[in-house]
Amino acid sequence: MKLFGGVIPITGITFFMFSVFAIIAVGFALGRIKIKGISLGDSGVFIVALLFGCLFYKDLEAQLPVYTEKALKIVENLGLILFVTSVGFIAGPKFFGNFKKNFKSYVVLALVVVLMGGLTAVGCIFFGRGVMGETNHEEFTAMVVGLLSGALTSTPAFSAAKATVDASYEGAVSVGHGIAYIFGVVGIVLFMQIIPKLSHADMELERQKLAEAFGDGEEESQTEKKRSFLNIDSHGFGAFALAAIVGVFVGMIKIPLTAQGLSGTCFSLTTTGGCLLSSLVFGHFAHVGPINVTPEESTLKIFKAMGLTFFLVGAGVAGGAEFVELFKFSYFIYGVVMTTIPLTVGFIFAKYVLKFSLLNNLGSLTGARTSTPALGMLIGVSKTDDVTAAYAATYPVALIAVVLVSQLLIVLF
Repeated sequence: MKLFGGVIPITGITFFMFSVFAIIAVGFALGRIKIKGISLGDSGVFIVALLFGCLFYKDLEAQLPVYTEKALKIVENLGLILFVTSVGFIAGPKFFGNFKKNFKSYVVLALVVVLMGGLTAVGCIFFGRGVMGETNHEEFTAMVVGLLSGALTSTPAFSAAKATVDASYEGAVSVGHGIAYIFGVVGIVLFMQIIPKLSHADMELERQKLAEAFGDGEEESQTEKKRSFLNIDSHGFGAFALAAIVGVFVGMIKIPLTAQGLSGTCFSLTTTGGCLLSSLVFGHFAHVGPINVTPEESTLKIFKAMGLTFFLVGAGVAGGAEFVELFKFSYFIYGVVMTTIPLTVGFIFAKYVLKFSLLNNLGSLTGARTSTPALGMLIGVSKTDDVTAAYAATYPVALIAVVLVSQLLIVLF
């Protein structure tokens, strides 16, 4: 892009960075628009990124040939690390005590949501074969499993599905994931706003219930202790980086799931799960010997918001690039069904069976759906970071369960 006859050339990496920040600026403006009190919030960035990918991805490739996809992946992964590591640090002081106390409830809720997603996917497979006339059964199953990973916004499930299907059907998994991911993100983000409004929730009371469920005494005692330890730097960047390094290492550990060992299908926590786990531990213990390993609260808030934004940009532009070419309306409907049913069933189960308070319920659902954007929206709606502890309680179980369910669907169907 050259303006004023070449006086202002915006090309190459400069054009890429210009595009990223333009998407962020327009996206936040869109997210501020409210219709009957409901807004897209941070997901406005995701919508604008998708549109940019649909309309201008070729222009981006022309300015940054070969490296466009990798550059977007860097933006996405950097965002994930910043966001998830911040979430872990914030939840850490309260997480382990509450998880121990309510372990069974969180495990059951995560399994209910993921298994409902799997059963809904099975229903879509039979409907597609019997009613819609899908004749290539293996390709259609690959498509549906991709739709499931997108509906549950699960990158690990997406990766595991691609590794499990025949190589000729990997494209179908990618297409399904991209189609369902849009409503998977936007649907749950809107759910996090609509449910409190329909419930006429008193947010102050709900915040009190959530604080009582997780307790705040341990956090206060750790805040006092932090003052007597040595800081790596004044903002806690060093401590944050240390947790991220450990998290990336842990997330890359491969656990074989087949007789082929490491050369076959493997499970790993991925960068997201590894960084969440490491930062939970760092946040819980707060120090190593005399050294403080907990960043400042102001640092965590900035990194959390920045990370979510970068993640939405990277994922949105990449998804939009293939959306128009590969979109099929019936697949989109399958994705909507696989998003809505597990979410609704999970909410009802947590409310009436597990007796969770509203914010504990919604926070746990964002974790059970492994939905980073939904957690960001819920923090904004609830105006408390305590919901991150509920997210972290269901996330690890859901992460493992959705990977196994995705692979099982491919094997059975």
